Amino acid sequence: MTNPKHEIRYAAIGDSYTIGEGAKEPDQAWPTLLTESLNHDGININLVANPSKTGWTTKDVIDKELQVYDQSNPDFATLLIGVNDWVQGVDATTFHDNLNIILDHMLSRLQNKKNLVLITIPDFSVTPSGAQYAYGRDISKGLTEFNDIIKQEAKKRNLEVVDIFPVSLEMKDHPELVAADGLHPSAKEYAIWEKLIYPVAKSVLSGR
Repeated sequence: MTNPKHEIRYAAIGDSYTIGEGAKEPDQAWPTLLTESLNHDGININLVANPSKTGWTTKDVIDKELQVYDQSNPDFATLLIGVNDWVQGVDATTFHDNLNIILDHMLSRLQNKKNLVLITIPDFSVTPSGAQYAYGRDISKGLTEFNDIIKQEAKKRNLEVVDIFPVSLEMKDHPELVAADGLHPSAKEYAIWEKLIYPVAKSVLSGR
C-alpha cells in the first residue's frame, strides 16, 4: 500500500487529445498511460483530474477546467491545448493571451514551479478527415505558429515542453495510427506520444 503522504497529485488539462478521443478505451489516453509508467518506475503518482473535453479551446480551459484543476490540488500538471482555437478561427494574439492566463494560473497553484509540462499541438492535417477543417487555410502553418507560441512561453517560464508535432506526421502514412473517425489519433498513436512525454515527466518529477 502506497503512503498517501508522498503521493504526487497529477492534473491533465486539455482537449480531445488529452481525454483520449479516438481510443477505444478510456485507459488508453496518454495521461493514464503516463501515470501507469511513472508508478511502474517507482514514482508514486495519481491522476486526480482530467477535465479535458473534445472541442474545447483555451477559453473553455479558463472558464471550465481551471476550477476543476484548483479543486484537485495538484502537485504536477500537463497542458496540451490550442487545436480547437485554430480550427475555430481564434487569432494568434488571442490564443497567446489566453495561454498566458492559463499558465500563470496553473503555476500559481503548484508549489514546485517546474512541475508543469507543456505539449505541442499535433498536425491533424495528415489525417484522412483533417483537410475539411482547414477552411481554406494552411493547417500545418497555423499550428506551427501556435506551437511556436507554446514553446516561447515554456522557455520564458523555464518549463519543459514535449514536441509531438513531428511524430504526429507519421499518421499520414500509417493508417493504424488514426482512429476510426479519420481525424483523431488511435490508441497506438497516443502510446507513441506517451513514450515521448514520459522521460520528460520523469526527469521533472525526479528533481522535486
